[in-house]
Amino acid sequence: MIIKEKNEGAKIPYSVKGTKVTFDDDLTINLASREQDWPVHIDVCFDEDNALVIGAAAGRSYVAQIDIPERKYEEGEEIGEEGEALLVPVPLNMNAVTLTLWSIE
Repeated sequence: MIIKEKNEGAKIPYSVKGTKVTFDDDLTINLASREQDWPVHIDVCFDEDNALVIGAAAGRSYVAQIDIPERKYEEGEEIGEEGEALLVPVPLNMNAVTLTLWSIE
């Protein structure tokens, strides 16, 4: 995972296990389930009660942003109706995911 710090100051504690990112032992996001055929951007914010929420619309201040690259495919062993190899999705490469952390001070 690529880690970037947006600004100076303390950042929220987080952990990564497989394709899941957990913030402050409270909010867990399974990035593999959010992967699409296009790049995905996820905002993680504090709301007015300092609860962690997904999405800037519900948030008061940024905590983190996650950028998941578009899903990758490779040729599978099955052959389609026109003789071409069918494409199968490649598991999410967490090394290609970017986590941008914001100060929580």
